[in-house]
Amino acid sequence: MPRELALLRHGKSDWSVPVGDLERPLKKRGKLGAQRMGAWLAEQGWVAQRILTSPAERALATAEKCAKAMGLTRDVVTVEPSLYEAGPEALAAVVRRCPEDISRLMVVGHNPGLEAFLDWLLPASPAVPDDGKVLPTAAMARLLLDDDWAALDAGGARLVEIRRVRALPEGFAYPFPDGAERRERPAYYYTQSAVLPYRWRAGALELLLIGSSSNRHWSLPKGIVEPGLSPEDSALREAGEEAGVSGAIAAVAPGRYRQAKWGASCEVTLFAMHVEAEQPEHARAEPHRARRWCSPEQAAESVKNEALRRELRAMAARIAAEGAP
Repeated sequence: MPRELALLRHGKSDWSVPVGDLERPLKKRGKLGAQRMGAWLAEQGWVAQRILTSPAERALATAEKCAKAMGLTRDVVTVEPSLYEAGPEALAAVVRRCPEDISRLMVVGHNPGLEAFLDWLLPASPAVPDDGKVLPTAAMARLLLDDDWAALDAGGARLVEIRRVRALPEGFAYPFPDGAERRERPAYYYTQSAVLPYRWRAGALELLLIGSSSNRHWSLPKGIVEPGLSPEDSALREAGEEAGVSGAIAAVAPGRYRQAKWGASCEVTLFAMHVEAEQPEHARAEPHRARRWCSPEQAAESVKNEALRRELRAMAARIAAEGAP
């Protein structure tokens, strides 16, 4: 059975951050590059079964963003420490260990190791572009192998293509993976979930608002429903990360509203969550966000989005109808 191997160089890294090489993050451009490559591969019908990545932050982030843009979860991504600063023989050793039930493998790493490995794999060196870079950041080389992974040897692969991000179509297909519309972000970004945290105090219903990332307005914990997560699980995660609260999704009907973002409209499902624990400020993941407990009417008047305001009022009425536990 033929094997398919994709070599992906990490996206553009951010050298302005004062950290060591292993911790260096991706720039926004690097994140988008990884997502565009993953989405484009999925549009072509090529989806990795396993992704091996260097432990460096820029490579791991590239692998995860590429995977999610393919419609996969983080579970397909495996950190392989030996890929950091690896040369051709070390990279070949990692590929040879790939299980035989995997026919499509992606390796995310660094230059000059990846370019040297590509040269090692092919019978003849690939053409070098005018800029001297065979694999610039977020570029991908796809190869075919006629034998098992364990039999990988120098010159034993055939080059299918080398793709650079700048040569890919702009935007992302919507709906995923073959919709005719092109959007600014991967398709899954436009499906979101939010949570309305509530509690009862002296028989009165109170709702929790949080500040936006800039604390310029009040809102609710909300985020993208990433591949592999249910809307409910996503809502609970956002409650913990953004508001520092935990609890259980209440047995009341969820609400739905739209919010304009990234050049289109996001579909948001709103869940009620009875708060069972609240983290102290110093323990919160996002302590920069203000928190405010208030009455349902105060909460409705405080949010900017009119559609959210209507859903918030309707959900508060449903919670009140259920009564205090």
